[in-house]
Amino acid sequence: MKLKIKNFNWLAGKPVVILNEKTAKKMNIFVDDRIAIMGDKKFYAVVDIFSKLVKENEIGLSSELGKIIKKKNKSFIEVGTSEMSNASFLIKKKLNGTKLNGKELEYLVAEIVNNNLTAAEIAFFTSAQKLNGMTMKETINLTRAMVKTGAKLKFEGKYIADKHCIGGIAGNRTTPISVAICAAIGLTIPKTSSRAITSASGTADVIETISSVEIPLAKIKSTVNKVGACLAWGGSLGLAPSDDKIIQVERLLNLDVEPQLLASIMSKKISAGSKYILIDVPYGRGAKIATKKRAESLGKKFEAIGRAFKVKLKVVYTNGSQPVGNGYGPILEMLDVIKVLENNGPEDLKEKSLFLATELTKLCGIKNARKKCEEALSSGKAYDKFKEIINSQNGKKNFNEKIDALKLAKYKQIIRAPKTGKITIISNKGINNLCRVLGTPETISAGAYMHKHIGKVKKGEKLLTLYSESKTKLRAGVKFYKEFKPIEIK
Repeated sequence: MKLKIKNFNWLAGKPVVILNEKTAKKMNIFVDDRIAIMGDKKFYAVVDIFSKLVKENEIGLSSELGKIIKKKNKSFIEVGTSEMSNASFLIKKKLNGTKLNGKELEYLVAEIVNNNLTAAEIAFFTSAQKLNGMTMKETINLTRAMVKTGAKLKFEGKYIADKHCIGGIAGNRTTPISVAICAAIGLTIPKTSSRAITSASGTADVIETISSVEIPLAKIKSTVNKVGACLAWGGSLGLAPSDDKIIQVERLLNLDVEPQLLASIMSKKISAGSKYILIDVPYGRGAKIATKKRAESLGKKFEAIGRAFKVKLKVVYTNGSQPVGNGYGPILEMLDVIKVLENNGPEDLKEKSLFLATELTKLCGIKNARKKCEEALSSGKAYDKFKEIINSQNGKKNFNEKIDALKLAKYKQIIRAPKTGKITIISNKGINNLCRVLGTPETISAGAYMHKHIGKVKKGEKLLTLYSESKTKLRAGVKFYKEFKPIEIK
């Protein structure tokens, strides 16, 4: 059936079409059904029905779909019902506990990338992984499928390296610091990071306070070739694109799916061309992983995937029993990063960043790694490299202007210790959730600043300063703190 195009300049988060109710009835199509759009290639989109927006025999295209199809208003396009996908059969197969082979996983991932699966079907696929798990062979094949269906980067140089933390630790903003250190001593680091899923801020959210992070592949290549590193958001690059669609569903369901976590991290690193990969697995009370035994079990799986793709990979196990640094929230975390690069920042963030930079440098076979990393930081070379990366991504030398423009939220509330004693627990999950109540990561100036870590405290001393751009959210943050008590004093 031929329909007249009406382009809408709005983002739906995925390819969506809007049909008039009469057109939908002719095609026997309902809300959330898929349709096939035929042209030089076949595309798939999810249907919404809104008769006031489009006339009979018109089709409204979301911005995502308009950019793919690239046709003007009032031009015509052939539309049909989407054929039944074998993906549903494969998802049901996995839900029943059957193993999927490489071709089956590649087909499923391709269907996700081509928008031929609904959010519900993706949710069933991730739920099947959660319920029944995946063998190591399945996880490797899932990783391979995710790499195959996306863009790939290739860089010249002896040491193409990357590091990644599995997440969950509040304020654990080691990436910008360790990337700057390693790039300053000669490593090439095409670093792509994620946005926050459940935390106060992701690395991409923090970098975005002073730099563009949604950078096209060509710009990534030129930045890395010019200054030796980048700090970009992975979702904008088309590297393992199925991962970003799956993450959206995981976020909605609050699912933590181990095979997907493994494939997600490794597919992005491999797609970016990294040959040396360091994985940080924090463990401890309040971390994603509670025990070292469980952390080491996950680490062995990372190592197995590394061997399958012939990359040199090392896993380090770090203390995840409390937040790292002092600031939690995009701007607060960026201020911590700048202070460390200026050799005046939180000692725990500095030490962990140096440790990770050293381990990655050692993995590349460079001698005197710790000494070289310490010298790069103390001399200011790492800070200079960080400025180069940011200026290159921004396309102009405006680093100082960007830093000067960082302002904290206008409303704040100090939380003080109710008694003298010892801080025994600081919940990472509690601090992250508190910051989200205050407005992070969407409100980049919101968050919390921690004055005390685990250890002795006196009655009346500052524990936290809460920041929000909304009085209502600030009151909600104070209420959350009192009810959930993320900091325990004995």
